[in-house]
Amino acid sequence: MLPSSPTPAEDPAAALGRFLTGTEAGQVAGRLAAGETLTMALRIITPGRRPITRELLEAVGAQASLLVASDLADGVRAVLPVLRAIEGARSEPTAISPVWTMPGHLAQSGPLTSSVVHLVEHARQSVTCSTFNFQRSSALWTALPAAARQPGITVRVYLDATAASQPRTPGPAAGDGTPTPQEVADHLRPAIVFRSRPFDGTAVRNHAKFLVIDHRFLLVTSANFSWSAENGNIEFGVLHDNRNLADSVEREIRNAEDTLFERMLPAR
Repeated sequence: MLPSSPTPAEDPAAALGRFLTGTEAGQVAGRLAAGETLTMALRIITPGRRPITRELLEAVGAQASLLVASDLADGVRAVLPVLRAIEGARSEPTAISPVWTMPGHLAQSGPLTSSVVHLVEHARQSVTCSTFNFQRSSALWTALPAAARQPGITVRVYLDATAASQPRTPGPAAGDGTPTPQEVADHLRPAIVFRSRPFDGTAVRNHAKFLVIDHRFLLVTSANFSWSAENGNIEFGVLHDNRNLADSVEREIRNAEDTLFERMLPAR
């Protein structure tokens, strides 16, 4: 699942295993084993996560009675077996599949973009998606609110603030045009919906197009959420079965929420 901050009563080794991805644990362990200081080793961790990582590493070392305040780096190196265990436990074989949209279902390899809705329908924990253009003609217009209303499933959507001003994509179920971010928030309730906002006085567009299911399956695609993108255009994407990569993508956009996005609350 997506790494999060530890709870106060949580065992520090367990909290460290939950907080770090396998890639992060392996890279920190490798740097410490090569003789780098803790400060240097933690440079591979994003700045916002470094303080908690340091705190947990120190706590694990102290728990083993191996952490000496005057020689912090040596104490932390004692947790190398813990870091390597986290790396191994969180590593999984990576599966990658091409995902195509072509007129007439001409694609011969991998699943079709239109099949992605089945991933959403079978979600058990979460759905995170980012897109520029979200239209009522998309099969996800029905699948996402259904997922959001399932107990225990969190749905998070990131939209471009100006998408509703773009021309409507034609199709058999085109509806009445591109919904505004507010209309999306109303329709997907209780999903968590964000729209892009200006940064340093400059308009920022959200062109990131991806879908993450259960913190495991990551689809990166050229397709918007529309009927034509799912059925008629030539679109290409890649579906990854990789928890570490999915974790990294979700964490990166979550970290950008306060600066690049604003939340849209349902009006009803």
